[in-house]
Amino acid sequence: MAEYRSLLEELAQNITAEDLEQLKSACREDIPSGEGDAIATGHHWFAFLERHSKLDRANLSYIEHIFEISRRPDLLTKVVQYRTQVLKISEEDEVDTKLTR
Repeated sequence: MAEYRSLLEELAQNITAEDLEQLKSACREDIPSGEGDAIATGHHWFAFLERHSKLDRANLSYIEHIFEISRRPDLLTKVVQYRTQVLKISEEDEVDTKLTR
């Protein structure tokens, strides 16, 4: 769990105010009306995603997708490294899991 919190902390530190607006825009369909304004930092964004079951220690696919469409390959790379090194889930395993959901 400590590695997961460290990952979120590192990601949050690399999200600027401009990045945050882009990330919120990329997932606007999942943010109920009026709640977007309360998401003022990367930390708030991750907490929101966790509360709404879009993110947890073993499920990072949502933020991977958001980082991909938001053109933040640097953040995506950090998440993929965590998934492959800490969780020991390869890209092929992830695809297999998505196909069986």
